[in-house]
Amino acid sequence: MVRHGPTHAKSMVGWSDIPADLSDKDAIGRLRAFLPDAPVVSSDLIRASATADILTPAIRLPHDKNLREINFGNWELRTFSEVEAEDPVRIRAYWETPGHIAPPNGESWNAVRRRVDDAIDGYLGEGHTDLIVVAHFGVILTQVQRALGIGAYEAFSHRIDNLSVTVLDTGDTNWTAEHINHNP
Repeated sequence: MVRHGPTHAKSMVGWSDIPADLSDKDAIGRLRAFLPDAPVVSSDLIRASATADILTPAIRLPHDKNLREINFGNWELRTFSEVEAEDPVRIRAYWETPGHIAPPNGESWNAVRRRVDDAIDGYLGEGHTDLIVVAHFGVILTQVQRALGIGAYEAFSHRIDNLSVTVLDTGDTNWTAEHINHNP
């Protein structure tokens, strides 16, 4: 799993279609060299799809809206402090006890996890044993949570940098994490 290139936004960016800054050719070159020759799929949001396209894969699967970032609803493009000033209890609960709590008109962590699990399971069911998924912070963390068998709060403790690689092995039944937030 690859996190898209940086947007330089200083707010909660979920479903907004903000482009990535893909000007760091050295980082992109290292990323290309590290990745296996495998089919590439990405979120349909431009920051992920453009990052996937710049990897110049031999096999490019269609964009997948189910690999989108968390839908932050009314919190979209707002900073933590802006939202905290209006709704301190809900925003703290969302990040400190993730699960069923959702931003107004947004989605809960559990909803994101179900959406992404279903998408990934679909690719595995199609026989994709090696697959590069170019997506977002939250999407990658859902699968880190899954691979490590940890809670959502523990998953949030992992850093996922832009253009980093998280390598997960689905094995036969037990998932493992070979790399989390590897910066080639």
